This record gives sequence, C-alpha cells and structure tokens, in this order.
Amino acid sequence: MRVLLAGLCTVDVVQRVDELPEPGHKVQSRSAETAAGGPATNAAVTVAALGGRPTLLTVLGAHPLAELARTDLAACGVDVLDALPTHPDPPAVSAVAVRERDGERTVVSHNAAALPEELAAVPLPTTSSTDAVLVDGHHPALALAAARWAREEGVPVVVDAGSWKPVFADVFPLADVVACSADFRAPDGALADVPTVITTAGPDPVRWRSGGESGEVAVPSVEAKDTLGAGDVWHGALVARAGELPIPELIGFANEVAAERVRHSGPRSWLGPVRARMGER
Repeated sequence: MRVLLAGLCTVDVVQRVDELPEPGHKVQSRSAETAAGGPATNAAVTVAALGGRPTLLTVLGAHPLAELARTDLAACGVDVLDALPTHPDPPAVSAVAVRERDGERTVVSHNAAALPEELAAVPLPTTSSTDAVLVDGHHPALALAAARWAREEGVPVVVDAGSWKPVFADVFPLADVVACSADFRAPDGALADVPTVITTAGPDPVRWRSGGESGEVAVPSVEAKDTLGAGDVWHGALVARAGELPIPELIGFANEVAAERVRHSGPRSWLGPVRARMGER
C-alpha cells in the first residue's frame, strides 16, 4: 500500500513522570525521548510499520531541529516531501508528559503556522503511484492540494478530522472517508455528503455510517501504558488498509493496531510488536 500523507510534522520531547506537576512545581522524569510527531506524521509511521510505503508531505525546512525529525522518519521507513526545504524557522515543537501509572498524557504544542508566501507549488507525486491519501488539515495549502490531486487521480481520500479547520469546508467534498472524534464539531451540513463518516470515542465503540448503512465496532480492552498518538496510529492503520476491507472490518483492524500501540511505553517502542502482530494482516 502506497500512501501519501499531508500534514503536520513536529519535534516531540516526551517525558514519563509518576505524576503530572502542579503549577509552580517541578518533577523528575523517569525517561526522556525525542521523536517526530503530529497527526499525519504518526499515521505515516504506522503505515510503514504495517508494511506500507508512506510519503509524508509536510514542511520541515532547514532549521537544525528539522534534522531530528528527518532522521527519525528515515529510520521508521517514511519518505518526506518537504514543501519548503530551505525554510529557516524551526518546525513545530511539542512538550509531552506521560503519566506512568495509566499512560495518560498532557501535550503543550505550537501547531504549524501559516505557510510563508514563498511556497510557489506543492511537490505532489509526479505519477499515480499512490493507493490512498490522508490529510490532517494542519497545513491547509498542502491538504487541499493533496486532496484535489487524489480526486483527479481517482485515489481515495481519508481525512483525519481532529478538530474543525476552515480548509475542511473545501476538503470534505473531496473526501471518501472522514474520521473524527466524538468531540469533533463541524458546521451544520459539513459532513452530509461525505460517503463514509467514522466517529471514534476513546475506549468506547467506534460508530460509522456508509452507503446508507451504519453500525459500531467495539474497541479492545487493554491495559494502557502510553496513549500518546494513539488516535494518529488509528488513522494510519485505517488508511493503510483503505479500499482493501469493508468498513466494519477496516475499523476493527484500526482498533486492534491502536490498542497494540497503547500497550507499550514510548513513542517508538510499539513499532516492533505492531509489525509482528499486524503487518501481514
């Protein structure tokens, strides 16, 4: 499965703590790790872990911090299309604290700023060697360009709708699947013409409607050790098998992959187990 994923790439600094600090207090972390993050980025890493060939369309630029993300993504098997390779500003950075006892996390982040005017053209694939496209809407110009390109090429478009973004008004009419959370709020009618809408709700069943049918799929019950990026992993698994499985089975597959992710502590510790358990499915 060859997947183009357009969206945010951050540098995540992840620390595990016994308890999250109160304001004005400090805590000693158990560990500290650095990894590339962001919805489309984590989804791309998931596609690679499942045996796919992901290409991440994003903005990293020339700042030294960008090399941290590039190196991590290369090690994970993710190709990068950088829309602004000479951009001097640092990439978005996220500070993450994960609580040891239950895997719950807090995130302080600065999402992607507006693309500067020097973006003359989006570096999309030159051939139709792509089986699916995922966009997260964080870089609106990239999201819209990727969705339009996919529509012209007859490639299915999956939208990770974490929160409403104005560009979704133009992207949703191009989408085949919009996957959102129970907290997602969109203007009235925004989802009416989307062929398939999927709604996740954490550990609760995932609801879906598609082609006049609807239903829900249970989520596996697991002991969570780290919930960071679990939703992004879920979206990556969904797009990695998009078009190959009926919607209920596709959701079940994504649920299993996300459940495997939260069983493991750390931003990359889950990759091996996912490859071993799910990569051939």
